[in-house]
Amino acid sequence: MYKTTELLDLSKTIASELFEGREYPWEVLDDIKDFILKLGPTLDPEKYDHAAENIWIAKDAMVFPSAFIAGPCIIDSGAEIRHCAFIRGSAIVGKNCVVGNSVELKNVVLFDNVQTPHYNYVGDSVLGYKAHMGAGSITSNVKSDKTLVVVKSGDEAIPTGRKKFGAILGDNVEVGCNSVLNPGTVVGRSSNIYPTSSVRGVVPENSIYKSKDQIVTKK
Repeated sequence: MYKTTELLDLSKTIASELFEGREYPWEVLDDIKDFILKLGPTLDPEKYDHAAENIWIAKDAMVFPSAFIAGPCIIDSGAEIRHCAFIRGSAIVGKNCVVGNSVELKNVVLFDNVQTPHYNYVGDSVLGYKAHMGAGSITSNVKSDKTLVVVKSGDEAIPTGRKKFGAILGDNVEVGCNSVLNPGTVVGRSSNIYPTSSVRGVVPENSIYKSKDQIVTKK
């Protein structure tokens, strides 16, 4: 099972302190809200606007007038929050990220340069540096039977103790259009998910996920 630093470059997020000492990235999910409330007031007012209660937005970020942002939330430098984006709170949007048309975010950390550009739902998840979610791809963050999420990798099974947990995407992961990342999905660094895939469990790094029975290593 991949540990936090095997999946994520912690220098590529304003939230690096949140991940320190965490064996697995999903361990931060309960603490995102409180971390934002702690970090937000310390941000340089010459670089960040305190746009509303518990909402801090970098002055050079672009936020379309039709976007809805609920706190607590931090939007970092160079980010673009496009038409009708819906940020429900407890969200950290990294530098140069794209949150696109009708995208919904909730209780997430988007590392720098992440792209969620078209009709994505990302909830209770962490997306690593330069991760990209194709149009219509989503995280499913609650199991249909409402039981607690277990992360499975071969014969290994790690209970998370969480009812809500979507996905962890390592750095440079590409998720194809209209794919579903089922609860507890972990995708290793630099892997690609084929369009329209239904993914669960752990996808190895540097691989191409075509189906659950066809995962090939990149050459």
